[in-house]
Order: sequence, then C-alpha cells, then structure tokens
Amino acid sequence: MTAACADLQKVMFETLTGNAVLVALLGGGRIFDRAPTDAAFPYVTFGRTSVFDWSTSTESGLEHLVTLHVWSKAKGRKEAFAIVDAVRAALETPLTIDNQHLVNFRFESADVIFDDDISVHHGLLHMRAVTEDAV
Repeated sequence: MTAACADLQKVMFETLTGNAVLVALLGGGRIFDRAPTDAAFPYVTFGRTSVFDWSTSTESGLEHLVTLHVWSKAKGRKEAFAIVDAVRAALETPLTIDNQHLVNFRFESADVIFDDDISVHHGLLHMRAVTEDAV
C-alpha cells in the first residue's frame, strides 16, 4: 500500500518540477515534501495523503486523497491562484506510475485563504487517484 502511495507522489513531484510554467511562477523548483525553514516564497508543499482500499472482487486497488499546499507572501491572492491553476494544469497531463495502473486521477477541489497568524496566502489543492497493481 505505501509503495503505491510513494510512487504516486514521486510521479507528481517529477511532473511538477518538470513543468516550466509552474517553475517560472515559483521563481525556481520550489516544490517540497516538507519546506526548509529558510524556503523563499512562493513555494508548493505536499500535505496529507490518505489511502483507502478500493478493491473489487476481481481487482486489488487503492484510492489516494492527496493535498498540495501553495504558500505565497504576495499582497493579494492573484499569485496564489495562479500557482494553484498551474499545479492543476501540470497534473492534468497523463501520469505513468511504476508498478501501478493509474485508473483515475483528478482534481477534486481548491481553496485559497489568508492565514493571519503568519501573513501568508495559503492555497490547498485536493487531488484523488485510484490505482491498481500493474498486471
């Protein structure tokens, strides 16, 4: 189970870091599993991932709910919205996962809020994937 989840995140990370539009908006490859304490803004981090059994009587499958975070210190929400849109567009390209068949991968929802405590615009993207073991 965890191998499929790690493989999905690896492919998502490679897709995001290889996307020229997103990298330009971020001012470099600022996509992290966990951001360093001195990370320059803006950047993207991987957040919570939940995995559920999605097996049928004939196939072994998993449902992955992945959250990505966008962090921006820009004065308005425009930068955060642009990065959210670029992440979503990058992940709409067909993905291939080693040892897994990606049955479905889609955008579920997004939010952009202002966090008063740290004076940051915080974007959240929720993605859903269903995988099966490769035959």
